[in-house]
Amino acid sequence: MNLQSDDFELFGLVQRFVQDRAAIDARWKELQRGAHPDKFAAQGAAAQRVAMQWSVRINEAYQRLKDPMRRAAYLCELHGAPIRAEDNTAMPAAFLMQQMEWREALEEAQADDALDALEDGVGQARREALAQLEQLIDLQHDYAGAARCVRALMFIARFADDIERRREQLGQ
Repeated sequence: MNLQSDDFELFGLVQRFVQDRAAIDARWKELQRGAHPDKFAAQGAAAQRVAMQWSVRINEAYQRLKDPMRRAAYLCELHGAPIRAEDNTAMPAAFLMQQMEWREALEEAQADDALDALEDGVGQARREALAQLEQLIDLQHDYAGAARCVRALMFIARFADDIERRREQLGQ
């Protein structure tokens, strides 16, 4: 193993969006067992530090690979299409209109049924974005298009969090 390997290589996976979560989880456990610092206690502090570096590297890769949005963003970056969410917030007009409608509905929501309806719509938008990422990355190899889709998915994820916060506010 090489600390400089990309996450997919480290986990022995093909560089693609669609992955088997159970396989990622199983490989993570296997890698962690092999790199656990306690296994290197007899070899001294230097060996334990190296094992700790490996353990951190494995955990970082696992966090990226297990989450579809983070995995898509990572694939885009590996293929020269960084997400740049902090300075590139351009979205299609239809998506922006949907966001405005959701925001208005969230502000007006006073009961769980209204929040449930919003969650259903957001969940559907998330599923559609993930299906689109599969097409863009795995079939079309359109990483720039996938980066735009990841940015939209980031908006969707933040809005889902906003729904939860609103639900907590109404519960008080």
